[in-house]
Amino acid sequence: MRPTKAKDYPAAGAPCGPPSASPQASVSAEETQASTSPESSQQPLQDSRRACSPADPASVHAIDADVPAAVGRVLGQILSERTAQAATLDPAFASDLADRVARFTLEGGKRTRSQLVWWALRACGGTARQAEAALHIGAALEIIQTCALVHDDVMDASQLRRGRPSLHADVQAQYAGPATIEQVARFGEATAILAGDLALAWADDVLTETDLTPDIRNQVRDLWRAMRTEMVAGQYLDLHGQITSSRSLARAIRAACLKSAVYTVERPLALGAALAGADTATTTALCSAGRCFGIAFQLRDDLHDVFGSPQHTGKPSGGDIRSGKPTYLMAVAQARAEAVDDRHALTVLKSSLGCAELTEAGLTAVRRVLVTTGAQKTVESKIDRLVAQGMRHFDSVLLEPVGNRRLRALLLHAAGVLPAPSSSSRPSEAEDGLSVPLLLAAAGEGKTR
Repeated sequence: MRPTKAKDYPAAGAPCGPPSASPQASVSAEETQASTSPESSQQPLQDSRRACSPADPASVHAIDADVPAAVGRVLGQILSERTAQAATLDPAFASDLADRVARFTLEGGKRTRSQLVWWALRACGGTARQAEAALHIGAALEIIQTCALVHDDVMDASQLRRGRPSLHADVQAQYAGPATIEQVARFGEATAILAGDLALAWADDVLTETDLTPDIRNQVRDLWRAMRTEMVAGQYLDLHGQITSSRSLARAIRAACLKSAVYTVERPLALGAALAGADTATTTALCSAGRCFGIAFQLRDDLHDVFGSPQHTGKPSGGDIRSGKPTYLMAVAQARAEAVDDRHALTVLKSSLGCAELTEAGLTAVRRVLVTTGAQKTVESKIDRLVAQGMRHFDSVLLEPVGNRRLRALLLHAAGVLPAPSSSSRPSEAEDGLSVPLLLAAAGEGKTR
C-alpha cells in the first residue's frame, strides 16, 4: 500500500471507520511489490468450497475488468450450496423460499456495494492476498441487500422490483386459488418476511466463514454489526416518519443517512479499507467521502422515484408519495410552500402524501408543486454540493492510481453525476438554509430539529 497523507479537510459528521480500528502502519513501495509477487501471493485454500481464489496479481487484474461478474461467480457457488442444503430439509421450503432468495440475489441489481468494497481495497493497495476475502464480503453484502429489499417491498406494499414482481407478489400469484384474497396476501407477505430473514442469516454465514487475519476479522465484524443495526434504524425512521407525517428536513436527512448513505456507500468503503489494512487517515477520508456521496445517492433516488420512469427505475413512479415516506424532497417542498404561504401547494401535498390510491393525474400535480416551489431544483443543487464536498474528502489522501480512478467513477455514478466537479468549488449555503456541513451534522445527530 502506498503511503497516505491526509490534508486539512475536516471529516463531515461522524464517518464510520472501523469502530475499533487502531492506526495501521504505512507500507513501503518495496514491501508492496514484494507482497504482490506471484510467489508470495499464492496461498493454499482454507476451504475447498471457495468459488474464486485469486492466486496472483494477474488474477486480480482479471477481476478488475469485471467486478460484478467475479462477485456473481462467488455468489453462484455460495447460493448453490445454500439451496442444496435447503432441499435436504424440505422441497417446499427450498423452492418457495431458498430458491427465490437465490434468484433474487443473482438476477438483478448493479452490485454497487460489492464494487465499492473491491475498489476501496484496490485503492488502498490491497493485493491478491485480500482479493478472495473482498469477493466474499462483497457477496455477503449482496445477500443482505436481498433481505433489505424483500422486507422493504413488504413494508411499502410494492408489487414490482427490478421490473419484475416483488417476492411477496410472486408468492401470492403462485398460491392464488381457493384461499381468500386476504389469506393469500397475508401468506405472501409472511413468506417474504421469512425469505428476508433467511437472506440475513446466509449473509452472516458468509461473513463468518470468510478467511481473515484476527486483527482484520475484528474490524470487519465490528463494521458489519454496526451496519446491520444502522440499516434497521434507517428503515424504522422511514416508517416512523410515515405514521407521524414528519416533514422535518433534519429528520429526513438522518433517515437517508442511516438507510442509504452509511449502508450503501460508507460501510462498504470502510470494509474494503479494513481488508487492505488502510491507515486511519485514509479510512476516515473515504468514509467522509462515502457519507457525502451516499446522501447524494439517496437524494437522487428520491428524485427518480417521482420523476423517473418505471422502465428506468424498475418500480412504479410515485411509490414514496403513495406510501407517505418522509423524504428530503417532500420536506423541502413543504418548507418552501409554508414559507410563502402557498395554500394550493400545501393542499396538494397534504392530500397526496400517503394516499395509496393516488392517480397519475394526482402524481402529476405533485410533480408540478415540486417544480413550482423550487424543491426539485433545491435537491439537485444539494446533490451537486454534496458531490463537491465528497470529492474534497476523497482527494485528501493518496490512493493507488487504478483503484483511485475506478472508485472515483463509481462514486460519481452512484450520485448520478458523470463529470467530476471542479476541485475549486466550496460548500455554500443551501436554499433550504442547511449548508452541506450543517446537513452532514444533522445526518450524524440522533435528534430532530
